[in-house]
Amino acid sequence: MLKQFYNKTLIEAGCDEAGRGCLAGPVYASAVILPKNYKNKWLNDSKKLSDNDRYNLRPEIEEKAISWAIGRVSHDEIDKINILNASFLAMHRAINELHQKPELLLIDGNRFNPYQNIKHQCIIKGDSKFMSIAAASILAKTYRDDYMKKMALSFPEYYWSNNMGYPTKKHREAIRKHGVSPIHRLTFQLLPEQLKLDIE
Repeated sequence: MLKQFYNKTLIEAGCDEAGRGCLAGPVYASAVILPKNYKNKWLNDSKKLSDNDRYNLRPEIEEKAISWAIGRVSHDEIDKINILNASFLAMHRAINELHQKPELLLIDGNRFNPYQNIKHQCIIKGDSKFMSIAAASILAKTYRDDYMKKMALSFPEYYWSNNMGYPTKKHREAIRKHGVSPIHRLTFQLLPEQLKLDIE
């Protein structure tokens, strides 16, 4: 069972991102404030859940949360500021949209750019430890998947409806065959041969 809170006396928002390791598309983040007494035995790190489980939990989280929001940073912005900063910015944008101001941010991972004057606590593998971070991971993942499935209709050759932009073998073969799409991240290593030096 995941922990309900880090500090019972503070209004906490769990924050997580999705799509950091992808070759295409935006990075998404979510911020979620859950009631202190919220319980759900099915809630877990989105990576440990099936696609159906994630989508079944999303309306439950949105209904029961005190406040929730989504932030995203485009592939163009990622290329300009790098994926780490883009992940933090996506979280900031999600926090901006919360209707309730949190007093403590629970961040999945070990690094974060401070947000205004709100305290934060970085928690490694926080999405498998705290309910609010797990809830944020589910929302970020499903909303990003929705976007990539929509883009897959326009660019079916990259198989995004299956790989969601992650560097699968099929995805890389498609890049090799068809070139890059308008939403690929150009600063990423799209093909393994980008590492090889031409010394002839």
